[in-house]
Amino acid sequence: MELLWSNKELAARDISKIIKEYIGWEKNTTYTVIKRLIDKGAIVREDPGFICKANVTKKKIQETETNILLDKFYGGSLVNFINSYMMNYRMNEEERAALLQLAQRKQS
Repeated sequence: MELLWSNKELAARDISKIIKEYIGWEKNTTYTVIKRLIDKGAIVREDPGFICKANVTKKKIQETETNILLDKFYGGSLVNFINSYMMNYRMNEEERAALLQLAQRKQS
């Protein structure tokens, strides 16, 4: 998906070549993943040339995955997530101020 978000559209053969170089997947593996993403509606395919385009935005995927994470591990609670994160991560003053500013801005 990152390839399509950054390139707008790519032929499946080009996706396969890039993925082979960076991840090591064979063409059939990449084509299987592309087909699954098409079946799920994340990618649309145009002929000729098996041109693939993203059918969902990166932002939409991030929102969906964040909600899945929150539901699965924190009972859907952002407060539980932030509390858990803050207990295990030492924030510096700048990060703490930025987080407070976000919370205050969200209240208005």
